[in-house]
Amino acid sequence: MRNVSLRLFDGSNFDKGASFLKIASWYFVNALWVRPAWIPFMGWKIMLLKIGGGKIGTGTCLKPGVIVKSPWNLEIGNDCWIGENVWIDNLDKVRIGSDVCISQGAMLLTGNHDYSISSMPYRNAPIVIEDGAWIGAKTIVCPGVTVHKNAILTVGSVATHDLDENGIYQGNPAKKIRERIIKE
Repeated sequence: MRNVSLRLFDGSNFDKGASFLKIASWYFVNALWVRPAWIPFMGWKIMLLKIGGGKIGTGTCLKPGVIVKSPWNLEIGNDCWIGENVWIDNLDKVRIGSDVCISQGAMLLTGNHDYSISSMPYRNAPIVIEDGAWIGAKTIVCPGVTVHKNAILTVGSVATHDLDENGIYQGNPAKKIRERIIKE
């Protein structure tokens, strides 16, 4: 049996989707003008995400403390709510539909490592959150997951696999507990 050797990790072949200059510039823009709670102006933050390459629809509400690692890998539809301290760790593409609520403290994680190889190379995959979905507070959506239309991931849950349309999911790993019925 081999041991893990992180010294062997080589991320040089990982395409971050942008030049070093763009990545470094975004780091400072995000730290100084997008993430801070002392800047309450959503329009300003959305404009900076768009300048950084993000595609963001109209009516999006972006609360303080949101972290977006790579705006060039982000697409958000219309009328979305992104709550306080949401972390979009988008080493790969993140596509969020319209009328989606991502509650405070949620984490969208597209990056992971292949633990079966001693050097633990990257094993990343995109995340898709379809129209009308609700990602609850303090939840985690893992790489490669699709949250289908109107699905709900309840508070503190971890989505390690796709969530069915209109399904309500709970737990770690999240399991379907019932159907979502929208009355009006």
